[in-house]
Amino acid sequence: MSDAAIELYEYHSWANRAVFNHLNSLPENVWRQETAGICPSISGVMSHMYAMDAMWLCMLRQRPFDEARALLLRLKEQTSQEGLEDVRQRFLHIESKYRQWLLTEDLNDSLLLAHPVHGVVNASLSRIIQHIVNHGAYYRGHLSAMLCQLGHADVPTDYLLYLYTG
Repeated sequence: MSDAAIELYEYHSWANRAVFNHLNSLPENVWRQETAGICPSISGVMSHMYAMDAMWLCMLRQRPFDEARALLLRLKEQTSQEGLEDVRQRFLHIESKYRQWLLTEDLNDSLLLAHPVHGVVNASLSRIIQHIVNHGAYYRGHLSAMLCQLGHADVPTDYLLYLYTG
């Protein structure tokens, strides 16, 4: 399962890079243009995705929930005002941190996750990576729908496309 989780993370990184490559080809105003999506703008989606990836890495490093939550809120605030290239650089940086972490961990190990509302769950590290990837796919889907609402092409980021291009 460790190899599968690493492969999934590489897909997640590839898909995020595909999104940024596509966004770079669009007019600059698309980044902040408001839509009727789950987030108010493309920049809002990317800010959320980045902050969540950073929060999950904090949790994977076994930091307390309150610390991870504070990081999430701080990063969402910081990135909400940043431009496309600055946020893209943040994604590249967090990818690097994930890759370093992935090299040092046995992804079959489990982690006890305590949440103040949902309780406690014991999950393998590989399943948490799967969740992170699923979360990214969910928001990339919303982002594609938002782009279509704005009159632009969506971003093809299916896992099989990743396999074909890899």
